[in-house]
Amino acid sequence: MAVLKLFRSKLQHNYNHLNEVFKTHGIDWGIVAKLLCGHEKFLKEVLSLGVKEIHDSRVSNLKAIKKLAPDVQTVYIKPAPKKSIPEIIQYADVSFQTELDIIRLLSDEAVRQNKIHKIIIMIEMGDLREGVMGDDLVDFYSKVFELPGINVIGLGANFNCLHGVMPTKDKLVQLSLYKQIIEAKFNKTIPWVSGGTSVTIPLLFTHQLPKGINHFRIGEALFFGLNLFTGETFENMHDDVFELSAEIIELTEKPMLPHGVMAENPSGESFQVDESLYGKTSYRAILDVGLLDVNPKFLVPKDDIKMVGASSDMLVVEIGEHAGNYKVGDTLQFSLRYMGALSILNSKYISKEVE
Repeated sequence: MAVLKLFRSKLQHNYNHLNEVFKTHGIDWGIVAKLLCGHEKFLKEVLSLGVKEIHDSRVSNLKAIKKLAPDVQTVYIKPAPKKSIPEIIQYADVSFQTELDIIRLLSDEAVRQNKIHKIIIMIEMGDLREGVMGDDLVDFYSKVFELPGINVIGLGANFNCLHGVMPTKDKLVQLSLYKQIIEAKFNKTIPWVSGGTSVTIPLLFTHQLPKGINHFRIGEALFFGLNLFTGETFENMHDDVFELSAEIIELTEKPMLPHGVMAENPSGESFQVDESLYGKTSYRAILDVGLLDVNPKFLVPKDDIKMVGASSDMLVVEIGEHAGNYKVGDTLQFSLRYMGALSILNSKYISKEVE
């Protein structure tokens, strides 16, 4: 069986490093735990770090977090579906919101549950996912701030989530100015300007982050140490908190080219024949993981092997002209990119362990 391992010491190291960076800059932050898909064993590891705030996009995951750590502030990080509103009020202390009608329903439900529900109004800053248009913000806020059971604690924005629009100093200054406009016009205090996700961290190190940005939501940088501007690993951080081990279930020397009448495979792929490979062979290993679990493009092999392709349940890799020390029953290890880890954590077929 394939196994996904989480390395406790590496996760703790990354957390401590980020916590020190944000503390030095006077920034509050929470961990985005949606990657973990509510997996209790891994959630416990994150909670043991000493976190005060966890973000997720699934109410069921927030429910699991509240069960494990009732005092941790939970944040629901997408606009609320109507049917989920009662549970959002019950299990999320804070939510990101962009729709006035939904906020009114949240207000009604918060009153019913005798709670004050905190919201962060998300503003559209160019990536064209969720967000109130900037020109509409003052009118939008005027209809929200007096709703019973609702407390607006922040303005926020997302970058690089849909179209790849990156945060810049100018965009973040603009986000900070929205707060100043709202506070001046309505004589209200908005504690947070939540302009930071993992993609914004490099602006801290290049001194381009405006002082008004005082809240971050961090997932990818914590689990993968990734600088999303350069594609490299941040200095003093680990990029291998997670590791996938997959067992070799067949190892055979085979031709390097398929033969026979060819058509699209079940994934819709058509293969082109490289005539230079006629007559050549190599050892191919089949591993017990497939497209149902993860797209191979999000796997980074630690051995000197070549990814060939995958079907629903099996991954084929090319080992080379010699089998070397490999044999059936051995395991190959892979580092993971974010979307690869997300798929595997959502797969019930992959065992999860803490190392």
